[in-house]
Amino acid sequence: MKKTIAILLTLVLAVSLFALAGCGEQTTTTEPTETTETTETAELTPIVVGASSTPHAEILEQVKDALAEQGYDLQIVVYDDYVLPNTALEEGELDANYFQHTPYLVNFNEENGTHLASAALIHYEPFGLYGNGVASLEEVPEGATIIVPADGSNETRALFLLAQEGLITLPADATVEAGVTTLDIVDNGGYNITPVQADTVAPQLANAEEGTLAVVNGNYALAAGLNVNDALAVEDASGEAAQTYANIIAVREGEEASEKTQALVNALLTDAVKDYINGAYEGAVVPIF
Repeated sequence: MKKTIAILLTLVLAVSLFALAGCGEQTTTTEPTETTETTETAELTPIVVGASSTPHAEILEQVKDALAEQGYDLQIVVYDDYVLPNTALEEGELDANYFQHTPYLVNFNEENGTHLASAALIHYEPFGLYGNGVASLEEVPEGATIIVPADGSNETRALFLLAQEGLITLPADATVEAGVTTLDIVDNGGYNITPVQADTVAPQLANAEEGTLAVVNGNYALAAGLNVNDALAVEDASGEAAQTYANIIAVREGEEASEKTQALVNALLTDAVKDYINGAYEGAVVPIF
């Protein structure tokens, strides 16, 4: 009897050990799957792009999935000024940036000894002339202050817009390529033309006395909640300005045709991105492709 009980206990123990061994094998079945997913994510090649928050970073967000399908991880670094994204690109911290137009880039290279180049034209942001408590140019009081961005190419652009509307007079031989500043104004129309840092134009307009005007960059106007349809005057998007001041993808010289650059550019130059821009910004941002 004791012998029989011993045999039965031995069989029960063997079956239990076998069952435990089977359970141990099941708990490891998910590990290979998790490892595979991690490896796939790690295999994506990063493309690091500096951008202004609006509209540039928003537009870049639209191509993240398309680039991931091609094996790229688009990483967007948002900047709130016009200097750091260029210095970061020059120093190799970025693969590209998207916030500026070609005249600004050329001027920046000349002043800072950088070596950056345009890889593609993406969109155009018409400059707008906005008023604080002013519904039309006819209502602008005599001696009113007109705030303009102070940096090279944007100051030129703002002054040409004021001249376009007959508020000031520039030299007859003035050109966008040569550039102008407030010192070149032939007749200021009795207005107080005040250059300030570009990213402060919209806030200063909001806090200025009634009757003040300001020429605001497109992206800063969007960020400040200014609607281009409410502007007192706007650049003609069908004119030379659209090509001259189109916002670009900038890279280091010599990398315009690199695989990363071409992947980014091709992802942006699509009907899907064009439709997004037209729908999201209602004329404040105009695709140029």
